[in-house]
Amino acid sequence: MTLRNLFGAVLAAVLLAAPSVRADMKDPAELKKLLETLDDRQRNGGDYKSLMYIEQKEKDKTDVVREAVVYRRDAKDQLMILMTKPKGEAGKGYLRLEKNLWSYDPTTGKWERRTERERIAGTDSRRADFDESRLSEEYDGKLEGEEKLGKFTAWKLVLNAKQGVDVAYPVVHLWVDKDTSNILKRQEYALSGRLMRTAYFPKWMKVFSESKKADVWFPQEMRFYDEVEKANSTTIVVKNVDLHALEENIFTKAWLESKSR
Repeated sequence: MTLRNLFGAVLAAVLLAAPSVRADMKDPAELKKLLETLDDRQRNGGDYKSLMYIEQKEKDKTDVVREAVVYRRDAKDQLMILMTKPKGEAGKGYLRLEKNLWSYDPTTGKWERRTERERIAGTDSRRADFDESRLSEEYDGKLEGEEKLGKFTAWKLVLNAKQGVDVAYPVVHLWVDKDTSNILKRQEYALSGRLMRTAYFPKWMKVFSESKKADVWFPQEMRFYDEVEKANSTTIVVKNVDLHALEENIFTKAWLESKSR
C-alpha cells in the first residue's frame, strides 16, 4: 500500500480533544463557524517561534533536508522564515509585512517581492503553510458531504477564495475530522480546475499559550505532494514551539540581514 493509503492508519494514533461543531453543516452560519474554529485553534494572539525540518524530494535529485526557524506575530500578521541549514542556504529568508511577501538572499544582498504561489526555498511548501490560519478570512465555503478517511469520518468542504484576496490557490478541498476538528487532508486547485497539490496532516499537537490563556494547536507534521511533478514531495516536521514574546525588531529587513553577517 502507498503512503497516501496508509495515512489514515497513522492518524488513528493521534487522539485529540476539540471544540464541538454542530452536525448541521449545511447551514452557512455553521460552516463559517467551523472555519473560524479551525483558525482560532491555531492562533496564539501573541508571538510564535518554531524550529522546523524541511525534507525535499525531487525526481532524479538527491534529497535535501533544510532547517528553518519560523517567527510569527499574529496580532500584526507578521511572519519571518529564517533558513539556518544547510550552510549554503543559511541566512536566506522570507518576511511578510503589510500583506507583502519578501525574500532575501544574502549572497546578493537583495530583497525581492514574491507572490503567494512562491515555493518556499524551492520546496512544495508555500507561505500559508508556515503562517497563521486564515481560512475564514480568505475563503467562502460549502459542504460537499461526508467521506471516510481511514477510520475517520470527515466533513469534505469546498472553499473558494474571496474576491480580491491573494492566495496561492483559488479553490481548496478540505477534509476535517468530525470528532476533533483537525484538518486531515487538503487539496488545492488552479482556476482551470487542475489539481496542483495534495497535503496530509498526520500529527497535531498543542501548546498552552499564556497570552491566549488557552491551548494553541499546530500540525506537527505536514506532507505535501506535487500533483504536477508527481515524483516531488516535501515533508515538514515541527520540532518545537515557543509562544513567549519575541524581540520587538525581529520583523524587519534589517534584522534578517543581520543574521547573514
